Amino acid sequence: MPHTATSVLPDTLCYLNGDYTPLKDAKISVMDRGFIFGDGVYEVVPAYAGQLFRFAHHMARLDRSLAELRIDNPLTHAEWREVAMQLIAARTRQISAAAPNDGSKEPQNARQPDQIIYIQVSRGVALRDHVMPPGLKPTVFVMVNAMKLPSAQQRSQGVSCVTADDFRWGKAHIKSTSLLGAVFSRQISADAGALETIMFRGDYLSEAAASNVWVVKGGTVIGPLRDNLVLEGIRYGLFEELCRANSIPFELRRITRAEVLDADELLLSSATKEVLPVTLLDGNKVGTGANVGQPGPVYAKLYAAYQEAKQQAEEPAA
Repeated sequence: MPHTATSVLPDTLCYLNGDYTPLKDAKISVMDRGFIFGDGVYEVVPAYAGQLFRFAHHMARLDRSLAELRIDNPLTHAEWREVAMQLIAARTRQISAAAPNDGSKEPQNARQPDQIIYIQVSRGVALRDHVMPPGLKPTVFVMVNAMKLPSAQQRSQGVSCVTADDFRWGKAHIKSTSLLGAVFSRQISADAGALETIMFRGDYLSEAAASNVWVVKGGTVIGPLRDNLVLEGIRYGLFEELCRANSIPFELRRITRAEVLDADELLLSSATKEVLPVTLLDGNKVGTGANVGQPGPVYAKLYAAYQEAKQQAEEPAA
C-alpha cells in the first residue's frame, strides 16, 4: 500500500499562520509562492537542552534574507522566540509522555533533547506570475525536529567529501527556500558515498552543499569572504569568537583550490554538524605529517570550545 503524506508525517506540533497544529495536518494553498516559485526564506535554529543557541544571530540573518526578498518580517523577534519555545516545550512533553516511567527524579530540563527549529517565510498566496505581487500576507511556518549530530566515529575519524564546480546562482547569501542547486550538489556526494560536496566558483572556494568550509594552514583558520557568493553561516561569527578566545589566528579571504587541496586541516560547519573534520577529499587524505588523514589539533580545540559555548545557550525571554 503506498504511503500517503499523512501516514509518513509525525503528529509533532508545528506553527502555521498563527495556529499550532499537528504537522501531519498542516496545509497551505497550492498557489503559495513558496510552493510555486520557492519564493521564500528559512532559518534553522539549534536548541540545546531546551535553550535557543545564538538566537539573536539567527534573527539578524532572517531579517537580512527577508529584506533581500522585499518581504516584511511578519513577527517580531520576541514573537519568533515565543513560537520556538512553545514548540520545544510541546515536543519535550510528547517525548516525556512516550518514554517509559523509570522512576527517575531528574529535573525535566535535564531530560530535554537537543532540537532544531525550522522557520520558513514565503511571500504568500497569489495567482502564478513571476512579478512580486504587493501587499500579500506572508505564509509563516515553524516546526521542530530532533537534532541529528555527527556520530562518534565521524568525529574521531573524520569524513569524506568530494569537489565540484559551484553551479548555483549569484545570490548565495540569501537563505532561500529555492534549494534545487543545493539538492543537486549534495546528490553528487551522496552518489559518491561521501558526506558533502565542497564547491568552487572558478578557482576559488565557495562552500559545501549544506555547510560552510574552513581551511586550516599553519595553525590559522581561514574562511571565504562574507559576500554574495557564500551563505554566511552563524558559525562565521562563532568561530571568530572561539578562535580569539583560544589564541587561534582567524582570517577571511579568497581561498584557491590549491590551498584547499594543500590544507593542514579541512573543516565543515553547520547547525547540525557544528564543526566536523574532513579527512578524505576526492579519495585523497587531507593533511600532512602525523595528522595526514586524521582530525587535527585545531579541530580538537574548536570542537571543545564549541561544546563549552553550547552550555551558554540563550535563556528564553522572561
